[in-house]
Amino acid sequence: MKKRMYVGNLNYAVTEKELNELFAEFGEVVDAKVITRPDGRSKGFGFVEMAEEDQAAAAIEKLNQSEFMERTMVVNEAREMEKRPPRDNDNGGGRGGYRRREGGGGSDDLNYKLRQLRRKFK
Repeated sequence: MKKRMYVGNLNYAVTEKELNELFAEFGEVVDAKVITRPDGRSKGFGFVEMAEEDQAAAAIEKLNQSEFMERTMVVNEAREMEKRPPRDNDNGGGRGGYRRREGGGGSDDLNYKLRQLRRKFK
């Protein structure tokens, strides 16, 4: 039966091919995936799926906490993603980027009041 493993703390330069070759020493690799950002750069972790559970167990035992491309890898059995509640986007923000504080305000704005007084006494 297939077994999926989490591989963390990867060097950002690791490719899926290199990950596949590393785990192939322990048996048949069904899939090797390095997780990337939208811009294509690695996030530093990935997943490897092996054909047999005993092969995956051997890979976990041998590769967990081992050095690969100058980084100490973490290799363990992958867990299902926990169900997360929907994000609450009401975090007090929502006004958007830069907000100009001086000038251009309404009747409560001190600078607005000063401009009105200057116009009145010209």
